[in-house]
Amino acid sequence: MQYRKFGSLDWDVSALGFGAMRLPILDDDSSKINEPLATEMIRYAIDHGVNYVDTAYPYHQEQSERFVGKVLKDGYREKVRLATKMPCWLVKEEADFDRFLDEQMKRLDVNFIDFYLLHSLNAKSWQKMQDLGVFDWAEKRMVEGMFGHLAFSFHDDYPVFESIVNGYDNWTFAQIQYNFIDVNYQAGKKGLNLAADRGLAVVVMEPLRGGMIAKNPPPKPVAEIWEKGERDWTPAGWAFNWLWDQPEVSTILSGMNTMADVEENIRLASEAEVGKLTEQDRELVAEAREAYASLAPIPCTQCEYCLPCPSGVAIPTIFEIYNDAVSFDAWGHGRWAYNNNIKVEARADNCIECGECEAVCPQQIEIIDWLAKVHEELAQPVK
Repeated sequence: MQYRKFGSLDWDVSALGFGAMRLPILDDDSSKINEPLATEMIRYAIDHGVNYVDTAYPYHQEQSERFVGKVLKDGYREKVRLATKMPCWLVKEEADFDRFLDEQMKRLDVNFIDFYLLHSLNAKSWQKMQDLGVFDWAEKRMVEGMFGHLAFSFHDDYPVFESIVNGYDNWTFAQIQYNFIDVNYQAGKKGLNLAADRGLAVVVMEPLRGGMIAKNPPPKPVAEIWEKGERDWTPAGWAFNWLWDQPEVSTILSGMNTMADVEENIRLASEAEVGKLTEQDRELVAEAREAYASLAPIPCTQCEYCLPCPSGVAIPTIFEIYNDAVSFDAWGHGRWAYNNNIKVEARADNCIECGECEAVCPQQIEIIDWLAKVHEELAQPVK
């Protein structure tokens, strides 16, 4: 296992971290963790050098923390730094800070958490956390020894990320979605560099975009691009090594759900290093990024000229979900995202065909027709 500097802390983190969000399950029920297999996987990873374990309040329908608490018995807790997250969207009042922390410590069966994150910060929750005095609260709890360091995970646009990084002097790290496709998405490469410049560690989530990059790529054009390279890497290997090539990346969280995943990722992490990619390798990754983009049927650039829609339709977000479903052949993921992440009043079937969006679209997209098609294909139940 290779280790990397973790921001300003006097501690080195394993290049690979274990994310407890996509553990193996039983009966296609995410609340039913396959505990014997998941225990074997996590302990194998720790035995082979992984020293960072990440969970959160809602993972596996609120069962992940309980399971992680059990799997870290028998001496394994002392071998890792443990991270979990406050569900900011559920916080309504200041008293909820203690209520959730106490509940999480009981679930984990610990008296100390190494890293406590404000989970999934966006513009709205960031403002709420500040209004409720989260920093005064957190600093008191750190002095009392309940957790060691405060951090945050993030899902919003870069300007919000910048305001969060600059809004508190004692962040330890930022957790961001980042991979070779999402270089300009949310915090992106710009956010990675900003956090590193401020002395923060950066924990990368979704390095494989929910596993979509790790799937066998489309025969054309992505697979043909990888075949041009001289590396004997799987698609996951290309994605991980691209991240590890960047010194600003502290560790990569992988939500592994098979023992084969664990063994392969441990092997890759044992060879992780900055500067490993050649210029040709980097050009191939950029070419693969463009190839994935070319598979998207709707030429939406997320410019948002179509917003605000008079009917409240979330046009760019809906098109992004649809494009991902097509590009990665991930229809189950796309339908889940459409039915769960888009509010009913913002879905495509609310379009009244006024045409205002089409009149201002720089790409001259036939938005009305595409919204009808997208809703027809994504509103179906997830099978």
